[in-house]
Amino acid sequence: MNDLTRGERLQIMLTGEELEAVDNWRFNKRMPSRAAAIRELLKRGLSAEGFEVADGGSKSGDFGVTDTSSTRDRQNRE
Repeated sequence: MNDLTRGERLQIMLTGEELEAVDNWRFNKRMPSRAAAIRELLKRGLSAEGFEVADGGSKSGDFGVTDTSSTRDRQNRE
């Protein structure tokens, strides 16, 4: 399953709070790297069910890693 020939790079921007949440999860799960943790979180997220489909007017800032990051972004736009 480990594909060491990954050819695509994905860059994302996170708030300090979001990065802290990812790092805390990584350390608690003893993941070897941030990249490994992100891949595991993506795998879990992609296989999860029970979430709503984003509406057509959604923006990137509407989606945060932590509850407060996405809530704060919505409040700043209102």
